[in-house]
Amino acid sequence: MEVKVVNIKGEDTGKVVSLSDAVFGIEPNDHAIYLDVKQYLANQRQGTHSSKGRSQLSGSTRKLGKQKGGGGARPGDIKSGVRVGGGRMFGPTPRDYSFKLNKKVKQLARKSALSYKAANGLINVVEGLDFAAPKTKDFVAFMTNLQIVDKKPLIILPVANKNVYLSARNLTNVNVLTVSELNTYSVLNAKTLVLSVETVDAIEQIFKA
Repeated sequence: MEVKVVNIKGEDTGKVVSLSDAVFGIEPNDHAIYLDVKQYLANQRQGTHSSKGRSQLSGSTRKLGKQKGGGGARPGDIKSGVRVGGGRMFGPTPRDYSFKLNKKVKQLARKSALSYKAANGLINVVEGLDFAAPKTKDFVAFMTNLQIVDKKPLIILPVANKNVYLSARNLTNVNVLTVSELNTYSVLNAKTLVLSVETVDAIEQIFKA
C-alpha cells in the first residue's frame, strides 16, 4: 500500500511511502485486539480499592439479642455486616489487575490495529515533522494544514521530540507517542494517525522482527 507524503504545511511533496503488507495490510485479528486492549486497561488500574470487614472494625463483640425467640434472624455483634455501621461483606480489597500476554499476541494485535487504520485511509505520512520551538499555535496550524483538527489525531514519532510533545500537550484529544510506546488502545482510540517517514521505517523494523 502506498501513501503520499506531505510536508508540515500539508503540501504534497511528490513522494510516496510504501507501507508493508506484513504490518499494515494483514487480516485483523479482533480477539488479539480485545486481549491487548484488556491488558492495557487492566494495567492502568491502581487496584488500591479497599473496605473494612467486621474483623477490622472497633466495637463490642457483645451479642445484642437472644439466639431464639426474637422473631428474626440470629443476632450477632454490632460489627455484623447486616447492621448499620457494620463491616462490609465481600467488599473490595487491594489487588493487582495485571496479567500476562504473550509477545506474539501483542504484536498481532498492534499490526491488526494499524491494518484497520490503513484499510480505512486514516494514516498520514509527514516529512520533516518538527518545530523550531514548542508552540501550541504552530501545532494547531499544522493540524489545520493536514485537516485533522477534529479527527482526534495520534502523532507517532520514531524517538522523543520535546518540541512536538510540548506543542501538543495543552490540546485535548491529541496524543503524542514514540514507536516504543505504541499500543493497540491508543491506535484504535485515535481517529487518524500521523507518522513521519522515519516512523514508518521504525514500526516496520520492530514488527517484522
